[in-house]
Amino acid sequence: MSKDNLLNFTCSDLEKFFLDMGEKKYRAPQVIKWIHQIGVTDFALMTNLSLTLRDYLSQHSEVKAPELIKELIAEDGTCKWLMQLEDGHSIETVYIPEGSRGTLCISSQVGCPLGCSFCATGMMGFTRDLTVAEIIGQLWLAVRKLSPDNTTRTHVITNVVFMGMGEPLLNYTNVLKSTELMLDDNAYGLSKYKVTVSTCGLVPEMLLLRDQSEVALAVSLHAPNDELRSSLMPINKKYPLKELIAACNNYFKDGKRQVTIEYIMLSGVNDKIEHAKQLVKLLSHGRYKVNLIPGNIVTHTDLEPSSQDNIDLFRQVLLDAGINTITRKSRGGDIAAACGQLAGEGC
Repeated sequence: MSKDNLLNFTCSDLEKFFLDMGEKKYRAPQVIKWIHQIGVTDFALMTNLSLTLRDYLSQHSEVKAPELIKELIAEDGTCKWLMQLEDGHSIETVYIPEGSRGTLCISSQVGCPLGCSFCATGMMGFTRDLTVAEIIGQLWLAVRKLSPDNTTRTHVITNVVFMGMGEPLLNYTNVLKSTELMLDDNAYGLSKYKVTVSTCGLVPEMLLLRDQSEVALAVSLHAPNDELRSSLMPINKKYPLKELIAACNNYFKDGKRQVTIEYIMLSGVNDKIEHAKQLVKLLSHGRYKVNLIPGNIVTHTDLEPSSQDNIDLFRQVLLDAGINTITRKSRGGDIAAACGQLAGEGC
C-alpha cells in the first residue's frame, strides 16, 4: 500500500487531509512545524499529537525527500548537491553562502524543454516535472545538511531562487505550492522578497503568479531585441518581447517592488553598447533591477563569456539611464554549479 508523502502537502492541503479523517484542522500547522521547522520525520515523536493519530500517520503516511548522493564544494564555498529521485533520475541544487546571507538555488524539473542555447540544462532535454515533495525536499535537505545540530536552522538559508534545472512556470501548480510552504511561518518563514521565481517569459503563467502569489519575479531576458532573443531562446517566438515586457511593466501592485532582469553576458553576441542602449529603451516604462551575469563555459557550445571591460561598459550605459544594475558574481564555476551549468550529473 502506497503512503501519502506529507512533503507534498501545504498547510491547507493538510487541513483538508485531517478534516477528511475526522481530525481537527489545527493538526495541520502542528505537523507542518514538526516536519519542516523541527525536521522530525518519525510520527511517533510528534508528542502534541494523540497516540491514535501518531499510529495512523505511521501506518499511512511518510516524509520522504530526494536522496542526497553527492556533494561538491567549490573554492568560493559554493556547494552543489546531486539528488536522486525515486525513479532514478537526478537533479542538482546549489547553495551559495555570502556573509550573513545563504541562497539556495533549486530545481523545478528534470531537464528543461525550452532549449536555450547557452544552458546545459536545456541541452539535456526534458524528462518530467518535479513533485512538491521533490521541490520543497531540496530545501528540507539543505537545511538539515547545513544545520545538523539544529542550532542555526532559522538563519542558514535566507533566500531561495528557482534558478536551478527547469522552467518553474511550466510546473506552475507544484512550484506555487512549494512557495506557499517556504513562506509559511510554521515551515520556513521566508520573506516574500526573499523567494524568487525565475522564468524565461511564459506570459500567461506570469500573470497567474502575479494574482496568486507575492513572491519576487526574475525574468531571464538575455537579449534586447526579438531577433537576437529568438536565436538564443526559442520561447521568444511564442512570447515576443513586446508581450513579455508589457506583462513585466506593471507586474507588482506595490509601486516600490522591481522585477529582476537576468542578462547573461556573451562575448560578441549580446554585450555591445548598441545592445545596452536597446535594453535601456526596452525597460524605460517599468520598475526593474538588472543583474548582469558573466557568461559561464557550457560544453558543446561555442559561446564565450564577455570580458570584464565589456561588462563594465555595458553596465555604465544602464546606470547612466537610471536603471539599477549590478554585475553578479559568478559562483561555483569550478564545480559546474554556476548559471547555466546544471545538467543533473553532479560533476
